[in-house]
Amino acid sequence: MHAIDRLNHLYPIRYTVFGLAVAGTALSLITLLTAGAGFWVFVVCAALTVLGVYDLRMADKPVLRNYPIVGHLRFLLEAIRPQIRQYFIEGENDAVPFSHAQRQLVAARASSGMGNRPFGTTQDVGAEGYEWINHSLMPTQLPSHDFRVLVGAAVPGRTARADDCTQPYAVSVFNVSAMSFGALSANAILALNAGAKRGGFAHDTGEGSISAHHRVHGGDLIWEIGSGYFGCRNDDGTFSEARFVENANSAQVKMIELKLSQGAKPGHGGVLPAAKVSPEIAAARGVPVGVECVSPSSHSAFRTPREMMAFIARLRQLSGGKPVGFKLCVGHPWEWFGLVKAMLETDITPDFIVVDGGEGGTGAAPLEFCDHVGTPLQEGLLLVHNTLVGVNLRHRVKLGCSGKIISAFDIAQAMALGADWCNSARGFMFALGCIQSQNCHNDTCPTGVATQDPLRQKALVVTDKAEAVHNFHRHTLEAFKDLIQAAGLNHPSEMTADHIVRRLGENDVRLLSSLVPQVPTGSILQGGSTGVPVLDNYWQRASADTFALAPSRRRW
Repeated sequence: MHAIDRLNHLYPIRYTVFGLAVAGTALSLITLLTAGAGFWVFVVCAALTVLGVYDLRMADKPVLRNYPIVGHLRFLLEAIRPQIRQYFIEGENDAVPFSHAQRQLVAARASSGMGNRPFGTTQDVGAEGYEWINHSLMPTQLPSHDFRVLVGAAVPGRTARADDCTQPYAVSVFNVSAMSFGALSANAILALNAGAKRGGFAHDTGEGSISAHHRVHGGDLIWEIGSGYFGCRNDDGTFSEARFVENANSAQVKMIELKLSQGAKPGHGGVLPAAKVSPEIAAARGVPVGVECVSPSSHSAFRTPREMMAFIARLRQLSGGKPVGFKLCVGHPWEWFGLVKAMLETDITPDFIVVDGGEGGTGAAPLEFCDHVGTPLQEGLLLVHNTLVGVNLRHRVKLGCSGKIISAFDIAQAMALGADWCNSARGFMFALGCIQSQNCHNDTCPTGVATQDPLRQKALVVTDKAEAVHNFHRHTLEAFKDLIQAAGLNHPSEMTADHIVRRLGENDVRLLSSLVPQVPTGSILQGGSTGVPVLDNYWQRASADTFALAPSRRRW
């Protein structure tokens, strides 16, 4: 450890101004008492010292707790930001990757719930791509914003099987997306789960498994299992049935999600350096302390689509009949079609599928993966929805989705494309106090959200941020209820692409239903063209027995 690092470990450099204020107070007091001089120096230094002590006790301002005195510069600059931005920097809706307007919306809904704006929209309603919801002249009046979707319900007319779901879960239409302990701090996990408990919504563990911090407040969990099988692995990294049963049968675990890929870095494994594998992380993941922790790029428990369906059925049995599904960022379409063919041939279907858009991003990833790998949410969600409709399985599989879901309109748009519910990761990070400093990967998060630094994460006060998480969820769904009512609907499940309008040009607007492909129910099974080129080109060449693409019969 370098000398500067050792010094920073003993006394954080970010406390320098506070330390100078304390030292200045002491020296000026001695001078004042002995020489009768330096009164105003003493007053200034004492005032700064008092301010620093006050900052260290600020429960709702993690920046000030981590940066006493100097942290006020952040709020000063924030106060004059609109003026600076207006003339020199960015527009209100410039997303980098989230716009100031989006971040302010979350901040408002995490506190007062106010998301109102004076003087009209800041959106360019004449810009290509602008979207809106058509309203009804007969709005509905709904009793509650607490919309639910039953996952794992029995299929009418289908004979019950031993591997069926017997513990269906009524999931909220808005939940915390997958973020692992290790990527997020202990205090962040505690606050997210406490907020989920208060609001009755689900908290996805991320592939880092279930830590002690997930269990403190008892909020509903979706246990995500990745290729590293953390929390259910043997010493050699393979899947362990015995360890899976220990976690899966916890009453707090409501659903089990097999992660095939994630939007942040689809097709890319991960390595947690040995230095970061603390006793807490090791206990959650089931790995040795201080040993490099590898998350492979693919699963070892199955090698074909057919084997994967059998694995899902086995997980459902081992969990006592809880809903089991999988998450993926859509990549090669024939691999997805192979999974669907395996569903048809084995009559085993997941209870749910979560489609993660390529624009996802809480996990730090190589730039090329962030920018150019993985199908964006709209296209991925449409392909998954249309394929299930085309093979007449959509009624058996619920669809969740994630990828830059922030506002009530984002939820409505995703449901219009086929989703049953939505998850948000960065939205809830903003509710925790994240300021988009984009330091998640270097352990220097200024707000204590994405760091394992014990001192930094203390800045995030669990009780305060748990209420913020709860408020963000509740106020967002209240706004969503208002949209559903304005459209004249009785439930979000009635939202379709017929309700969304998109501008294509100055004098050209279209219903979303006329722009996105819509496959008729059962049409893939009937043969012939579906009108969706990727389905017509690759469905016949996909197989339930391999993820590889069968050779084309076309002669060149």
